[in-house]
Amino acid sequence: MLQFLVAYKNPILHTCLSLFLTFIFSFFKIPSLFLHGLHTYIQPDNINQDAVRAAIRRPESSNPSSTPQGYQNLSSKANVEPRKRIKSKDKVEFDENNAQIFRIKLDDTHIKSRLYFNDYRRAITLSFVCLPCLLLQFYLGGSESSGFFANGIFVPLLLGFLSFCNLVLSVAKVSFEKSWSTQSEKQLSVLFGGLGFMLGLMICCEIVPSGLDFSFGRINGIGRVFVAVLMGFLSGFLLVPALKNARAFWLGTDQLRSNLSMIHCGWFARMILYANNMLMIFTALLWINPFAEVLVNKNIDDTKGARLVREVGDAERLVGNLGMSRYDFNKLRLWCLLLVGLMQIVVLRPNVQMYLNEALLCWYQRLHASKVPDLDFSRAKVFLHNHYLCLVVLQFLAPPILVLLFVGLSQIDGNSCISFQSVCSLQPCFPFAKELALFLAWWVVFIWAVFTSGSLALYRCGIWYVS
Repeated sequence: MLQFLVAYKNPILHTCLSLFLTFIFSFFKIPSLFLHGLHTYIQPDNINQDAVRAAIRRPESSNPSSTPQGYQNLSSKANVEPRKRIKSKDKVEFDENNAQIFRIKLDDTHIKSRLYFNDYRRAITLSFVCLPCLLLQFYLGGSESSGFFANGIFVPLLLGFLSFCNLVLSVAKVSFEKSWSTQSEKQLSVLFGGLGFMLGLMICCEIVPSGLDFSFGRINGIGRVFVAVLMGFLSGFLLVPALKNARAFWLGTDQLRSNLSMIHCGWFARMILYANNMLMIFTALLWINPFAEVLVNKNIDDTKGARLVREVGDAERLVGNLGMSRYDFNKLRLWCLLLVGLMQIVVLRPNVQMYLNEALLCWYQRLHASKVPDLDFSRAKVFLHNHYLCLVVLQFLAPPILVLLFVGLSQIDGNSCISFQSVCSLQPCFPFAKELALFLAWWVVFIWAVFTSGSLALYRCGIWYVS
């Protein structure tokens, strides 16, 4: 029995860690706790009309002037009745009772009632169980003599595959929600998915071999088409979340200059948003050869650490003669990918809060648009933003989790799978799998940076606007 425990200690540790994390996430309700305390908004129905409105009715009260417990009235001061105006025969006055909006803090009961909560809970639990197992495997390592199952490598690989499939299928499922995105956004997703597939074919077939610091010479034509399809799939389904991320950044950093403290973030959250955007763009450029060559010193021998002496021209004195060694540069790229994934998780709560504040901004704009505002649109928008909360969280959560999963899979020791190479024909499939995982991690960061930066440029030029 003792020999069995010693021989199979790695898979036993992985199994115990997975079960322990699953219990912690379920017992302490971590998915709900992650969103606890965020502010959402509810606008009551128009009480002077008999028609049914697309909004959540004000609970526990039939009196329009009273404020329910736990709700904060944002349209008037506390304990002050809305001023009744005398209506004239020629003028139509607006009833201020219809301008009320309530702010509440999300708790476990509110979050569980939202649409797609089960998908969000399953995705975050499975992902945050898989990532520590990948980290544990990285520190435990493995040896060729132990074998595939004794090394325990199959546990993080299986969890990683399940987490990836669940996350991708969940994002694909919510992307077809009719009330969530407009027809133009769906058409743009299909367009950019096709463009991503074509660009993937060009990259995999090495039509532009000097463009990216990746090599796809180890796979055949079918494998390259599969990688291109996966790239197009990620491009199409991550477009709408990237557009929402850009809107959240635009509101959080107060680019509208609205000076409404309840809509934009504080100074610390703004710094995180700016740092996240800059780090994402910097990381996306690290695999593009013209930029990477500036940061790598080709005159440093990685094995000996000695500087090679050769005659160079004036044009070559900067590029290839400044920077760090190739080994240190590869480590820098991995750390940047890891930091991008972690930073995306850190800014998830501010992004979700800005998504909810977008409904408040719509209510404010509609309220001051005319003397007799029509609040039906803002009432429906407040309802939809409140109703699809977990859907948005799932879309914001997908890119960082995919990046962290791919980075973790790319760092698994190849010696652990030596005995498993027989199913991969005669070609060294495992080194290519690690290279492919690293490439997909960069691809997610790249398309996220391109979509977000392009959307912000359109907002800055006034072509797009937040309403």
